[in-house]
Amino acid sequence: IGVFDTPELMMSNPAGLSFVNQSMVNVDISMMYPSLHFQNKLNNVDGDDNIFPLPSASYLRSCDCSDFTWGVGFFTAGGMGADYMLNHALYGTTKQEYHSKLASMQGGLSAAYKFNEHFSVGASLHLVYSMLEFSMPFSLNPMAMQGVANPMTGMTFGQMFAGTPPNGFGYDEVTASAKMTDLTAIGFNGKIGVAYKVDNKLSFGLRYTLPTSLTYTGGKATMDMTAQLNDAFGKAVMGAMMQGMTQAQAQAYVAGMFTQLGIDMSKGVVANYDLDVDLTFPSSIGFGVSYKATDCLMLAADVEYLMWENAFDKMTLKLKNGNNSNINKMMGNSGAFDIEFPMNWENSLMIKIGGEYLATKELTLRLGYAYNSNPVPQSTIIPIFPAVVENHVMAGASYKVSNPITINA
Repeated sequence: IGVFDTPELMMSNPAGLSFVNQSMVNVDISMMYPSLHFQNKLNNVDGDDNIFPLPSASYLRSCDCSDFTWGVGFFTAGGMGADYMLNHALYGTTKQEYHSKLASMQGGLSAAYKFNEHFSVGASLHLVYSMLEFSMPFSLNPMAMQGVANPMTGMTFGQMFAGTPPNGFGYDEVTASAKMTDLTAIGFNGKIGVAYKVDNKLSFGLRYTLPTSLTYTGGKATMDMTAQLNDAFGKAVMGAMMQGMTQAQAQAYVAGMFTQLGIDMSKGVVANYDLDVDLTFPSSIGFGVSYKATDCLMLAADVEYLMWENAFDKMTLKLKNGNNSNINKMMGNSGAFDIEFPMNWENSLMIKIGGEYLATKELTLRLGYAYNSNPVPQSTIIPIFPAVVENHVMAGASYKVSNPITINA
């Protein structure tokens, strides 16, 4: 944020563009290879090895004849993804797919105005494009099922599934295998910054990033409650057998009971929906400083505060056009309803420190470390949203091939 040397300031602090002393083109690609591990009472496994390409490209126009500097760029702003096969209590020994892919890219214009040789302001206005998909067993509070099971008493399916046996099934959650695909979103992101260059040794930067609200549309969702219904059916059969019925008698009795509740067992409990998802990415504020300790050594540090609480408090799933009458009956709707997916992330603090050493006129070496406090509470952690790296060590180098060309790695 306080280092003013590349077009990537369009993402970190657009005000610093004023102090880049030449026009330049920057093209790069990174390949991310995350290693994931998940552990709970039923699992202690590694995730699949995935590869994520992260391309970026930018152009900066700087001229000594003007105090105005502008640039245009495309950047892979972030994302995450995970693939596991995990045990789940409801599904017994049959492992379940846990999959996610979230990608966010942005690009657009940035501009900075230098008021004097020390002070500049700048802004970036970027179009954001994002893709989202995920699959996993998806659990809800039983009371979300508002459909009336017994018109005589007004008891809902939620009350029946949550009720204490023998009058209920005793569930504290109901689960469906969920698969959600084809979700895309377009939005806007803005950044504003200030840059202050005390002299050729000391610089300061301050940047604010606006929140980005995205509505993912065009999605398709499949909800499969077969395992949950089979488990409930089995519990009801066991209860009937405890009353003296044979297994065959109990199965026939329970099938008739479900029919009386309006559940047609021949139609199953697999439903397809059209899907929209609301998700907000957080605002942040960051401060940076750089100091050229010697002609060959520059030191830099950033402190950034990410306001997750106002963004990842929940994810809203908007399902419509559900085509299974059994699930519609249990949910108490005509196939359209919203699900509030609780996240309750906390605000986090990120601290970065780094150094840059000019080994020769052509070769520059860099080393850095970043710490980010974990914003994800234990109560809402999701295996497929591994979004936070707490400790991050980085090393890099640049080699000046010729006056206009530098290779970075």
